Amino acid sequence: MKQVNLTITFDEEKLSALKRYMGKKELDLDREMTDALVKLYEKYVPAPVREYIDESDVNAAAPNKSRRSPKPVTPKPAEEVEASQ
Repeated sequence: MKQVNLTITFDEEKLSALKRYMGKKELDLDREMTDALVKLYEKYVPAPVREYIDESDVNAAAPNKSRRSPKPVTPKPAEEVEASQ
């Protein structure tokens, strides 16, 4: 699934304090923000829509299979192999 970057505005001092105290608890701000977004997604996006998106993601990740079958390799007769050597 294609990822996007989000840009939000937040008070610089508050962000600095948040990072400092999360760091003391060995927590990652990016991970916590991602978890919060996932919870919002699950709360507001109806289940059938989420299932459709998940199925689309799985289908997009599957490798495309070639519609043509490969040509069978026919071995050269022994006389041609010896002549080319």
